[in-house]
Amino acid sequence: MLNIRQVRKVFNAGTVNEKIALQEINLTMAPGDFITVIGSNGAGKSTLMNIISGGYLPDQGTIEIDGKNVTKLAEHQRAAFIGRVFQDPMAGTAPNMTIEENLAIAYARGHRRKLALGVNAKKRKIFQEQLALLDQGLENRLKTKVGFLSGGQRQALSLLMATFTQPKILLLDEHTAALDPKRAQLIVDLTVKIVEKNKLTTLMVTHNMEQALTMGNRLLMMHEGRIILDLPQEKKQQMTTKDLLQAFEQARGGEAFAEDRFILA
Repeated sequence: MLNIRQVRKVFNAGTVNEKIALQEINLTMAPGDFITVIGSNGAGKSTLMNIISGGYLPDQGTIEIDGKNVTKLAEHQRAAFIGRVFQDPMAGTAPNMTIEENLAIAYARGHRRKLALGVNAKKRKIFQEQLALLDQGLENRLKTKVGFLSGGQRQALSLLMATFTQPKILLLDEHTAALDPKRAQLIVDLTVKIVEKNKLTTLMVTHNMEQALTMGNRLLMMHEGRIILDLPQEKKQQMTTKDLLQAFEQARGGEAFAEDRFILA
């Protein structure tokens, strides 16, 4: 489903501010894979997400999605087959538009544009059915502007919008990090439910080691622009947070993983 070969990304090349964000990244995802990604600040996690989505173009290497070379495609050209949920609940939705208007935009993603009503009775029924799955009561608030929703409700809506059209790849970029523990767990549960129901190929960046170990069927750890650990499901299921920290230290030749928000999460 996803094949990344020898991808490299450098910011401010040739200057004193040069930053090698990704170094010869190789990654293959099979259809239905759910990979969690963890790493400290500056490890290259968000850059990897942006390289896949088209937010950045690689300096070298190739990216294929479902057998198609998308390396040189811009972000809007990849939007038809990539869904993404960001860390900020304010991102990914239009706050001054209603719930049904936001859903109509998501519903049209990847379809040929034509003159027609943005929301009609048929679409409204579909929207209500899908919103009911979120168990947030939003199916009865289609006319409510998204800006009036809570952070958790907006993130639930963003998740639904990102998966509405069965994307080839779903990117989750620390999508629970800005929420309180109760709402974060709600979004985690919804994520698992939606991904499993739709058999979505998913890449999820998280700062929460417990999430990284318990969610998905594979775990990657990044450091200084490289993938330094790639754990299959059978191995990560047997690990604890302490085991993961030790595995990082071994991969880095004894260097400690000393970032509090990971250790305390």
